[in-house]
Amino acid sequence: MTRVAAVDCGTNSIRLLVADADPGTGALVDLDRRMTIVRLGQGVDRTGRLAPEALERTFAACREYAEVIKEHGAQRLRFVATSASRDAENRDEFVRGVLDILGVEPEVISGDQEAEFSFTGATRELTGRDDLAKPYLVVDIGGGSTEFVVGEDRVRAARSVDIGCVRMTERHLVRDGVVTDPPTQEQIAAIRADIEAALDLAEETVPLREARTLVGLAGSVTTVSAIAQDLPEYDSAAIHHSRIGLDRVREITTRLLASTHAERSAIPSMHPGRVDVIGAGALVLLAVMERTGAREVVVSEHDILDGIAWSVA
Repeated sequence: MTRVAAVDCGTNSIRLLVADADPGTGALVDLDRRMTIVRLGQGVDRTGRLAPEALERTFAACREYAEVIKEHGAQRLRFVATSASRDAENRDEFVRGVLDILGVEPEVISGDQEAEFSFTGATRELTGRDDLAKPYLVVDIGGGSTEFVVGEDRVRAARSVDIGCVRMTERHLVRDGVVTDPPTQEQIAAIRADIEAALDLAEETVPLREARTLVGLAGSVTTVSAIAQDLPEYDSAAIHHSRIGLDRVREITTRLLASTHAERSAIPSMHPGRVDVIGAGALVLLAVMERTGAREVVVSEHDILDGIAWSVA
């Protein structure tokens, strides 16, 4: 067994996994798994730079994670940064800060690398299940980008496109620094047009319609699952490998896009950091299901973070 630590720093959240990995058996035993909403990508789509306050929120989370990693005595650490830090002019400032706090340099990975980690993390434990047909289409809906990966036991094709819950919200729903509440039909149509254009791009590389099982990852998808199950609070065990039908996803998306900030905040399983961006995230999921003809999505709590951990092990 090798004790490893993996950090995934995305556009909306930063997450830590400390786990014991046994490559011989394929077991990954969680010791600590946590997530902090830091909104690192705040304003990046508009300014091209990481905001000072977003950097400080991220560094504060890194300081907390450094203590956890030390307490558990992880032997190896890998820090992966994704969409927001790829796009930012001042990403060197981000890299220096992480290096000072955690002692490792964050790897600003490509969209293709991100897709491969997501696929490994989501599908490694699905191998041998008779109820889930291959090939899989793994869709990782992040804050700044969404990754599409098709494969059986390995990645066959992958593409990252610049649609994510934060990017779509900031691009289309923010007026004078405030999120429209609820969005207008024109704003929703503009988001949908961006999503459809991105799906066209993804289909140039990834055979989206060939997949037999759709696997959905990340906070927008897991939150939709929690809402679909009417969970009294966010429950990872109930969400992991849950299945949501297309009609239910459409119903929830319509509800979220028609609701106010207060109504979304009142949903028991809703993380405060997702209240303003969940509508756009759910719309991405719905559009993917409609484009691919998927009747349901299999929701996975295991994703890029688990793939990073396996890469360290």
